[in-house]
Amino acid sequence: MSGACGGTIAEIRSLVSSGQASAVEICRAHLQRARDVEPRVKAFRALLEESALSQAETIDRDRREGRPLGPLAGVPIAVKDVLCTRGVPTTCGSLILRNFVPVYDATCVARLRQAGAVIVGKTNMDEFAMGSSTENSAYEKTCNPWALDRVPGGSSGGSAAAVAAGEVPASLGSDTGGSIRQPAAFCGIPGMKPTYGRVSRYGLVAFASSLDQVGPLGLTVEDVARVLQVIAGHDPLDSTSAPLPVPDYLAALGKGARGLRIGVPKEYFRSGLDPEVETAVRSGLKIAERLGARLEEISLPHTEYAIPTYYIIATAEASSNLARYDGVRYGHRAHDVHQMGPLYVRTRTEGFGSEVKRRVMLGTYVLSAGYYDAYYLKGQKVRTLIRQDFERAFEKLDAIVTPTSPTPAFRFGEKVDDPLAMYLSDIFTVTLNLAGLPGMSIPCGLTRDHLPVGMQIIGRRFDEEMVLRLGAALEGEIKFGARRPSLDGTS
Repeated sequence: MSGACGGTIAEIRSLVSSGQASAVEICRAHLQRARDVEPRVKAFRALLEESALSQAETIDRDRREGRPLGPLAGVPIAVKDVLCTRGVPTTCGSLILRNFVPVYDATCVARLRQAGAVIVGKTNMDEFAMGSSTENSAYEKTCNPWALDRVPGGSSGGSAAAVAAGEVPASLGSDTGGSIRQPAAFCGIPGMKPTYGRVSRYGLVAFASSLDQVGPLGLTVEDVARVLQVIAGHDPLDSTSAPLPVPDYLAALGKGARGLRIGVPKEYFRSGLDPEVETAVRSGLKIAERLGARLEEISLPHTEYAIPTYYIIATAEASSNLARYDGVRYGHRAHDVHQMGPLYVRTRTEGFGSEVKRRVMLGTYVLSAGYYDAYYLKGQKVRTLIRQDFERAFEKLDAIVTPTSPTPAFRFGEKVDDPLAMYLSDIFTVTLNLAGLPGMSIPCGLTRDHLPVGMQIIGRRFDEEMVLRLGAALEGEIKFGARRPSLDGTS
């Protein structure tokens, strides 16, 4: 696809730098696309038309006056509403923060602006990033552009849907247990969770601090690489940010798959995996083999413990992080309450949705006296075993490939009242967050119902280059990008 609207980052950057199209024209085209499709998709919490056009005008002025342009000059990008944006509400999909306006930008947002990106809006999400369908937003349900009666995945469902619907060429999401990769799979686009520590978390509103990571979604693997190139790197404002140099991700894209050793873990191809998903992923693996990669079945034996381990650690950290929402310092405050205890109860009852309350209660329980050792401490020990599984596997492998999700996108209401079924949607993705590894979902096929299927590429810690290299090689053969959703109804 090419042109002012619908083009890749490289195409848009070229149009702006050459003067074939102005940044303002490109911004207006994408804003118009958003206005056209938002009544059906509902990807955005807010479109920032005035500030976006102002940013675009600045870029056009810089070009006219001969000043150097950044690597994302004039590229419209959407930002998940869990990332702080100066002077713009950041709600985290929650009523408790509906009037919260940060006074600073998250580091990754600031780096996008410095690179010339035009921030066109904040995207919808599951409340506090807790969910796998974007049905837990306190405001609206985002629809999957491939089938409007189905979920876009979560919690970064708005960010994925905005890209898939052609509203922006790229977006930022956050990933605590699969919240970039699973919606990328459901919406038929690439999306990457970098290594923990590769991208600054400063300004990311915390869900589970040892698991959360910011990452990009795009129309192509190259788009993902271009955004990652900008947002990656050490940040002194984030104590967990790794002080490591950032490689040239674009240089890795053309190296192909020949000679790569790819592990296929048997634990990810068992009962519960949708047959059409398995067929599409195995077809992608055959393509990798045809490109010269060597496949090897492997075992990651502690995979079966990943979901309970994740939901112990993540909820414990959520309980601690969300204690700050007390109606005293910022955020929603219950009215006509004059005692501290009732103020806390009323504020949180009114401000938090049912899934957030469920996770906070579970996390508080596993951290409570008498249960800490039995649950939280044991969970951390199993987390170590899961990480060691991957470390042993990567002693002889370059990458690991799995399905991203056990099913394609499901219908609204299908799982929202069954928390365990919803949690199992993340069964193939949570392991990477527990182990701190980079992973990317790329589309690898369609089901009979015309729903995208994603395959997950996993790399060693801080080896995003390998993940992008293999992703680009497979994308070039699968050629999924030529297929786009019609936005004309249900599957």
